[in-house]
Amino acid sequence: MKNKKWIALAAAVVLSVTALPLGVFAAKKDGTDEKLTKVTLNEVAHSIFYAPQYVAIEEGYFKDEGLDLTLVTGFGADKTMTAVISGEADIGFMGAEASVYAYQEGATDPVVNFAQLTQRAGNFLVAREKMPDFKWEDLKDKKVLGGRKGGMPEMVFEYILRKNGLDPQKDLTIDQSIDFGYTAAAFTGDNSADFTVEFEPSATALEKEGAGYVVASLGVDSGYVPYTSYSAKTSYMEKNPEIIQKFTNALQKGMEYVQSHTPEEIAEVIAPQFAETDLDTVTAIVKRYYDQDTWKSNLIFEKESFELLEDILEDSGELSERVSYENLVTTKYAQEAAEK
Repeated sequence: MKNKKWIALAAAVVLSVTALPLGVFAAKKDGTDEKLTKVTLNEVAHSIFYAPQYVAIEEGYFKDEGLDLTLVTGFGADKTMTAVISGEADIGFMGAEASVYAYQEGATDPVVNFAQLTQRAGNFLVAREKMPDFKWEDLKDKKVLGGRKGGMPEMVFEYILRKNGLDPQKDLTIDQSIDFGYTAAAFTGDNSADFTVEFEPSATALEKEGAGYVVASLGVDSGYVPYTSYSAKTSYMEKNPEIIQKFTNALQKGMEYVQSHTPEEIAEVIAPQFAETDLDTVTAIVKRYYDQDTWKSNLIFEKESFELLEDILEDSGELSERVSYENLVTTKYAQEAAEK
């Protein structure tokens, strides 16, 4: 596909290295040492949107499962996918569309999704002025700072526009030239755009500065969509099923924690992951995601969710041919974790 050159590039630079799990030791409660298996996770972004993952880290759930987790932020699904394909990361956390693109490019070692974390979009539409009666039709003839073509943030945005009778190419101007993570700065530095689509904490930061106001939640208005999931190369999963299972078990504990605790309690646990953000802001953001039912109660990536993802890809012109659910999703690890 014409805009998937980064997948081909990633495939071209695959490192032919056989990685053997390295171990470190951690003190157990009885005073003995336990060997931990090192696992590298590359996340698409570091966001409060992914609270269950940070709960699992801060509460020690990965260590409880015998894993020594290294977390790396990729700053974009293209970069995260490249890290997984090259072997730089064992597991990737990103939108499942990236695995579809890689598969369509002819990947010989497909990257397969084994756990779904979020079930709603995590970004918000921010305007320069308060708009308590905002309607999506208000975007007609306006300029919006959007996301990368082919990425979930942009595709979900366009999906909502179409649902509301707007043609993304004709009825408004969407600027897709700004790199992920820099749109908020561009919005405050240049008044040419009327709206911007932002993740947290940028949306709340713009509100606190008085530079913008959240007028709509893409998570609410798009409905349930499989926004982010965990994936690994087929070869890695075949060689290390026990690591994938332990990793999924730890995540499931994080999912259960956010289902059974208040936003205030969740915020206190994950606050060390966001040291640059004050606790009140972290709490406000967690509550915003909590109230819109962002997180699943389990990690099972269901078939109907994958088919909805492909519907969105088709509507965006990013899917030349549909891919079988069974080729890119496995639920056995998530199902076992949910039954524990």
